Amino acid sequence: MTYSQFRNTQQSFLSSYGSLKYIDKGEGDVLLLLHGIPTSGWLYRKMIDELSNNYRVIIPDMLGFGSSDSPKGYDIYSTKEHAKRLLELMAFLKIKSWNHVFHDAGGLWTWELIKVALEKINALIILNTIIFKEGFNPPIRFKKGIIAKCIMAMYSNGITTNMMLKGLFKTGLKNDKNLTKLDLEGYKTPLLEGKTKAMYQFFTNTCNDLPDYTDVVSQLKMPKLLIWGKEDDFLVFNKMKNKVTEFVMSSEEHIHLIDAKHFIQEEQPKQINTLILNFLKG
Repeated sequence: MTYSQFRNTQQSFLSSYGSLKYIDKGEGDVLLLLHGIPTSGWLYRKMIDELSNNYRVIIPDMLGFGSSDSPKGYDIYSTKEHAKRLLELMAFLKIKSWNHVFHDAGGLWTWELIKVALEKINALIILNTIIFKEGFNPPIRFKKGIIAKCIMAMYSNGITTNMMLKGLFKTGLKNDKNLTKLDLEGYKTPLLEGKTKAMYQFFTNTCNDLPDYTDVVSQLKMPKLLIWGKEDDFLVFNKMKNKVTEFVMSSEEHIHLIDAKHFIQEEQPKQINTLILNFLKG
């Protein structure tokens, strides 16, 4: 699948701050797949077909990412605002509750959503996501200002975009050579379109002042599955393992460390699908 073909499958929802693009495929119980930073719904392209044969799959591009709008602003890209827009989208789709899959910064948006709408989530599937300060090792952190803006601009100037993406995936994948030009197109195109405002907010705000979500995650009573790339350098599981087992996971039976680094959807999509399907059917 090309990125152009992927975009042709997306639909549009006009949120309070701009258009959100999303995929809605399949029938039955709902499975929402939430990306992180600096990715988009494209991250899940290798998983969609099999999952949508079993569930109604919703995959949004959050505001500022992928095919969605990227309006001017700073606070509109806060974790709370992302969560509000996600709830807007699901209300628009008339979906009252769903199974929730999330990756990377999608965890921050999920914890904020759970604060105000815990009853919406039937089950949580946690994929290498931000939970605690322990183990949180983002590739970059900046202070808000001109230097950070200039670096964000480098992500979209065409000259350094490829270099920066290759650096990201060299660290985030066990073997970045498996990522083809076709694969990279889906990550590169939104950046070339100037979609860096949400990234700027994350790297200058959240990365420097990560909220404490211990109270939120310690109250999660719904079924939970954790799938983690055991060699992730951005979110180091061994540094958070004790807190994850104490506050998040009620059973180690549902903790799976797989042979991958950070972008596990690129490296082990079939294994992730199998674990998700077995978990939800079990």
